[in-house]
Amino acid sequence: MLLHDTALIFGRYARQTLRSRFAMFFGVLMPLLYLLFFGPLLTRLPLASRGTSWQILVPGLLLQLGLFGAAFAGFSIIIEKNLGIVERMRVTPVSRLALLLGRVLRDAAVFVLQGVLLVLAALVMGLRAPLAGILIGFAFVALLTVSLASLSYALALKVSTPQEFGPTVNALTMPSMLLSGLMLPMALAPGWLDVLSHFMPFRYLVDAVRDAYVGSYATAHMLYGVLVALGLTALAVTVGTRVFRRTGA
Repeated sequence: MLLHDTALIFGRYARQTLRSRFAMFFGVLMPLLYLLFFGPLLTRLPLASRGTSWQILVPGLLLQLGLFGAAFAGFSIIIEKNLGIVERMRVTPVSRLALLLGRVLRDAAVFVLQGVLLVLAALVMGLRAPLAGILIGFAFVALLTVSLASLSYALALKVSTPQEFGPTVNALTMPSMLLSGLMLPMALAPGWLDVLSHFMPFRYLVDAVRDAYVGSYATAHMLYGVLVALGLTALAVTVGTRVFRRTGA
């Protein structure tokens, strides 16, 4: 029943997404602009001992796509609360976990698709990376989306208005982006900032995907990245499910 209910919810929101092609386009537009206008500035800079500037920038943009897109996913459920959709779902026998999984799996599918478009554009501009590394990057985007979207929906069920939700998410996502080294490796940062960034879980995901893009898979960065991604996903889905159950969503 859980699989059936999850597929049912996923299908509902997938159809909703397919009717909003402009939302998908504008979702990938910002990373593409970074790729087009910021990427060429890095081509002659010594950003790391291994890999090209594209192998540094593109993994960061992939995870930026998941970070910002999934973090703001909760806006949709605030609208549903105001329209009474959440109230109507409360009386259905659908699993509360399925109500969460259907939504976050839809989000993961959308952002992986946008990530594919981003990587294709990067390949045209000069990115060279092994296929296995690119696929690993998509897997990290999916896990990051599932975890952050789960937390985003949980937060959205706790607040009353978009005016409360938006500033809260902004206050969390901006430091996350700056301290995780999405745009530039934290190895370039001053010592104190590099140390501080190790308390940001997203940094380990960024380091792991950058290793994958240069063909290094059996590294400490990859191990830490996988452990952090799986642990964060399990924790976020657990928290999200509890909030869905307590609110009767």
